[in-house]
Amino acid sequence: MKRIRPSWLSAILAAALALGGCGQDASSHSPTLAGVPLAKGTRVLAHVRRCDRGANPYCAVQLVVVGDRYPSSMSLMSGESRHLKSLGWAQSSGDTGDEQAAESPGHQLRLTYATAAEDLQGVDLGWIQRSPLIAHTLSRVMFDRVSALSLMLETGSS
Repeated sequence: MKRIRPSWLSAILAAALALGGCGQDASSHSPTLAGVPLAKGTRVLAHVRRCDRGANPYCAVQLVVVGDRYPSSMSLMSGESRHLKSLGWAQSSGDTGDEQAAESPGHQLRLTYATAAEDLQGVDLGWIQRSPLIAHTLSRVMFDRVSALSLMLETGSS
């Protein structure tokens, strides 16, 4: 058995600790499901936490919510928009023309949202990416004619 020199062992441990620390700092500031402001009368059907450790690393929470008290997905989207405004969130442009977005007070978080049909179309056309679980859930609720939204909460602009 080959013996590892103490200097090599120290270097390996230092590199492992440095690399391990990089991901933890990003995830400690990343959004959680509990941080998603949801309109009254909605419930979460599916949620996934996705992280990208690439050149512009980020973590986001993707989710699908339904609202039985809303007659359509568009009315649910309006209800979500009113709820965000009541909490002091500033409206902004979504990533596509079909999406809406809002930034939290202090711009620490950004919530992008759209109807199930609009986000599913964006996924199908390659405009946006959603996890397989979210895309499948969007498809299911759309064909079940349930009032539903797709939401993604991520770290904001500052």
